Amino acid sequence: MADLADPVTRARATARLGELYAGRPVLVGPGVLAGFTPLVGWLRELGCPVLVVSTARGAGPVPADDECVVVEVMPPPTASVTDELRLLDRLARHLPPDVVAAAEAFDPERRGTWFTTPFVTTDEPILGRPVTGGRPASFLALEDKMLAEDVWEAAGVPAAPYRIVPVDGDALARASEELAGPLGVVWSGDARDGFNGGGNYVRWVVDGRDRATATGFFGPRCDRVRVMPFLDGVPCSIHGFVLPGGTAAFRRVEIAMLRNEADRRFVYGGLGTSWDPPPGDRDEMRGAVRRVGAHLQSAHGYRGAFGIDGVLTSDGFRPTELNTRLSAGATTIADVDRRFFTLLQANLVAGVDTGLAPDDLEGLVALMDAERTGKVVAVAEGAKVGGDFSFPVAWDGTVFSCAGAGTGNMLAVADTPNGFFAKVDPCVALAPGQRLAAVSVALLAFVDREYGSDFGVLEAAPDLR
Repeated sequence: MADLADPVTRARATARLGELYAGRPVLVGPGVLAGFTPLVGWLRELGCPVLVVSTARGAGPVPADDECVVVEVMPPPTASVTDELRLLDRLARHLPPDVVAAAEAFDPERRGTWFTTPFVTTDEPILGRPVTGGRPASFLALEDKMLAEDVWEAAGVPAAPYRIVPVDGDALARASEELAGPLGVVWSGDARDGFNGGGNYVRWVVDGRDRATATGFFGPRCDRVRVMPFLDGVPCSIHGFVLPGGTAAFRRVEIAMLRNEADRRFVYGGLGTSWDPPPGDRDEMRGAVRRVGAHLQSAHGYRGAFGIDGVLTSDGFRPTELNTRLSAGATTIADVDRRFFTLLQANLVAGVDTGLAPDDLEGLVALMDAERTGKVVAVAEGAKVGGDFSFPVAWDGTVFSCAGAGTGNMLAVADTPNGFFAKVDPCVALAPGQRLAAVSVALLAFVDREYGSDFGVLEAAPDLR
């Protein structure tokens, strides 16, 4: 067994994983430049010349001018994060002539490889070069929420009742009336037109007005909708890696899925590991990951990272969706060594034998528990901030405010194609035991005040365990 908790052992394993790229030209993207900053540094240490196809600058530091070649591509305006992510695969395969010319000049012998996001597929080359870092289209397709219940059933994971119905007002009304709990129901749209995420295709439905509004939204976008009872409790996720020898299960991650009760809206506010459920719930969630991983491996030839999103209800953990990638929650726990996990994922999806076993990876769980982390974010649609900048903010336990230096909380904010993105990083407000959702509520209230976003009055979900 490899003791990956030992930094020296883990560094050796990381060096082996880096052989997938070492010395080769690497084309990165398309995506937000600031999001690729750590990756560019790792690739440079592997002796790789790097070219980044940038869709926006993003919030936070970007690579230095001498670290990589940056070529910009302007994606069309989008109305949501889902629309923005759906564009990436199409954009990668229909690059403008100036970007193609820059890529060919950068790698004239075509020795290079692409490193992309999980929203670019790896089945076919891009500009004649193999694609890594993304995932096969068959893995991406598993994220359709209409398929999730079949996965839970096959893996023996307890789940809430549900109905999948066509986008028809009468059918949706009947299913909603049958399944409604004290807080109503939640509708989730299918993936007819591609991936959807970030809560963009999820609606909270309580009454006839909500049903009419949600039906109007889904009508032009989906063929089917999954109806489930509103699950009250802490939104959270649990993650694992499927390896040839089985599935490694990690620790849980709180999802700050906040509620705007007046508008019946869910608002995403980030992820963190500062919160802990009771030990029995933790064991239940890790067991669910192992069973789901075994099913994905046997039924779909799956390999690499995945996560199960759900809610820790008064009756225990109930899953709601499957994320077949190194998702935002998985990268949160991967903060113990982001380079190792990024390269591990790329190797596994590429079919490389990493020589690592589930027990090796689970040796890192104690480190994940010891090194708490979090991403307190605001993803605004419509409003703009007019550029990108960062400054310290103060935290008084309930409210963020502008401040001088030395607070330990740094706000970074930048425009995106469909609005703006803000994050507090570092964020000393996230102490062990602190619910990330409470801090996220404060950040979203701050950006509403300062930048005119429209998140409104938000509440964190209650902890019922």
